[in-house]
Amino acid sequence: MPLPDFLVIGVPKAGTTALHAALARHPDLFLPAVKEPKFFLSEGPPPARGGPGDAQTYQEHVWRRADYEALFAPAPAHALLGEATPFYLYDLDAQNRIKRLLPKARLVVLLRNPVDRAHSNWTHLWAAGLEPERDFVRACALEEPRREAGWAHFWHYVSQGHYGAQLAHLFGLFSRDQILLLRYRDLREDPVPTLDRVCEFLGVRPGLLDVVPSQNVTPFVADTQVNAALRAALRTGGRIGHHFPVPVRQVFRGPLLTALQRRKGGRRPLSPAERKAVLPYFVDDIALLEEVTGLSYDDWRTAGLEPDVIDDGG
Repeated sequence: MPLPDFLVIGVPKAGTTALHAALARHPDLFLPAVKEPKFFLSEGPPPARGGPGDAQTYQEHVWRRADYEALFAPAPAHALLGEATPFYLYDLDAQNRIKRLLPKARLVVLLRNPVDRAHSNWTHLWAAGLEPERDFVRACALEEPRREAGWAHFWHYVSQGHYGAQLAHLFGLFSRDQILLLRYRDLREDPVPTLDRVCEFLGVRPGLLDVVPSQNVTPFVADTQVNAALRAALRTGGRIGHHFPVPVRQVFRGPLLTALQRRKGGRRPLSPAERKAVLPYFVDDIALLEEVTGLSYDDWRTAGLEPDVIDDGG
């Protein structure tokens, strides 16, 4: 049965959903309709416990090999096969599993300013009603106890942004010519040349992709009493929803989420004070990232907010 020739392995909230959608339009590539199969995140069934909503997410993992291979069965015979799960870079055990099963795979990595990535991640979960902590800086400080309690990767706002350590491990497994490093701003500001770079890296025809499909930006959710009640209801559903079939969950969750996200407009910008408070989590790793890649990321030490404009996925 078929297995992928390439993987988009990182990082969450950095354009992976948009890149998946763009590459899926290339006639020489095949990416399954299931974005983020998460196959390499576990050896067997995913864990049963976690943070709000994690149990339902774990139910979505394509963890059986036969089911994973079946995702690629509809591919044309000539097509290169790929998938996008942005947690593979963060999960070092997933990197090891990829190396064992797909040692010749080509790997695409999208990196984003780690402070902005963390804030976008927190905003995503806040707008979904799952994040109980209203203060972004405090939510970052809560990471360690949440990790110890088994909360899933998407709650690891700080650790997800330690790209230097993650890439150092990856470079120890795969040759550099198997790995393409991109930046979120490249896809946002220069989408066509960036897509051509990806195609050339994969060995398929460039010049056929001329747009990165737009994705919905996480909506603004104010911290009001009404919204607090809606978020509490959604978190309760997140704790017990895995006991019910998906259609039943959707019947109850859909109206609550619509009500919570009723206000139009993008997320509240990250304040200079918040940026100053969170940046120290990443300074040492940015230095490591520059060391292992030979590239400069100095703008991440001082840059302003990179707005969410193309990717609302995980």
